[in-house]
Amino acid sequence: MKPLLGNLYLPRLLVPAELEYDRSVAQQEAVDNVVSPWRILETYSYNRYHPTGEIYQWMSEIREKYTEVVTHFLGMTYESRPMYYLKISQPSNNPKKIIWMDCGIHAREWIAPAFCQWSILQNYKDNSRIRSLLKNLDFYVLPVLNIDGYIYTWTTDRLWRKSHSSHNNGMCFGTDLNRNFDASGIGASHNCQDLTFCGTRPMSEPETKVVSSFIESRKENIACFLTMHSYGQLILMPYGYAKNKSSNHEELIQVGQKAANALKAKHGTNYRIGSSADILYKYLFFTSSIGFRDWAWDIGIPFSYAFELRDMGTYGFVLPETQIQATCEETVEAVLSVLDNVYEKYWYSNSAGKVTSTAVVLSLLMSFMFLL
Repeated sequence: MKPLLGNLYLPRLLVPAELEYDRSVAQQEAVDNVVSPWRILETYSYNRYHPTGEIYQWMSEIREKYTEVVTHFLGMTYESRPMYYLKISQPSNNPKKIIWMDCGIHAREWIAPAFCQWSILQNYKDNSRIRSLLKNLDFYVLPVLNIDGYIYTWTTDRLWRKSHSSHNNGMCFGTDLNRNFDASGIGASHNCQDLTFCGTRPMSEPETKVVSSFIESRKENIACFLTMHSYGQLILMPYGYAKNKSSNHEELIQVGQKAANALKAKHGTNYRIGSSADILYKYLFFTSSIGFRDWAWDIGIPFSYAFELRDMGTYGFVLPETQIQATCEETVEAVLSVLDNVYEKYWYSNSAGKVTSTAVVLSLLMSFMFLL
């Protein structure tokens, strides 16, 4: 076991040496230090929720078992905990696009990190569709974006939503990281005591700063952006803060509807599709705000969706573990449907174009030979 980093055990994960803390800090930790009884990856349970220490241990095991998976250091949280993402890739001579997926930007939405663990990482070895996609796509998965807040939901307040940064001289804590991105909008609060507090300025939080910088640096190659939330059973697309339509609104609607159909076919669960400004205003009687999804589309990522997973409010943020597997199974079908459309747009259509061009050239040559 490595020394504790920011009050979090990180088994065998590599971090910059200057960021390591003395082991004495470990005495202050509570729930997230507990290492589960599982010892090998095959006994890890995807049907239960896991504290951060177990998730990081799982990431380490994933990296060691599968050569296609690489763990990368992303940055540090406000409370000096490391952020890691997983890159899933296969060697290829083809130019590749990136699929970004993050989970857990809101701390209390435990089903989202559970999905990030279960989804691609649980299925890609045996799923022929995923392995086919990996020929031209690389998956970047951030299992828990809001690590400080997620830990706080395990130790102190199960329904905590925000990060855990200090504001107003320690009078209040936390920022809604989903509302901290550099885009204009409404629906966010400037009162640090509110659940929707957007921070002191855009990108004021270390978590959003490192994530946005990372995505900005790769935006030309990111074809699809997926951010996982709960609850409400929705597939949301830009925009959340205005009635304006994105330039590819109809395409996003069509792709989203196919995804909802694929999801329903698995367990019969109904999802609504549309911009959150339309859907949330129509059904929930308030206007949503700018979010991570809107920012991603604004910087040029063409397919940008936020999923609001189960349920419709019966359990809400405390969705029971008995629903994890069904939720993940149906959501994987929706995600794969989206990725099929991404694949078709970037590769199948291009290949078809090349075939068409070749056919035209051959036809012209044949015509020329006939004239001779």
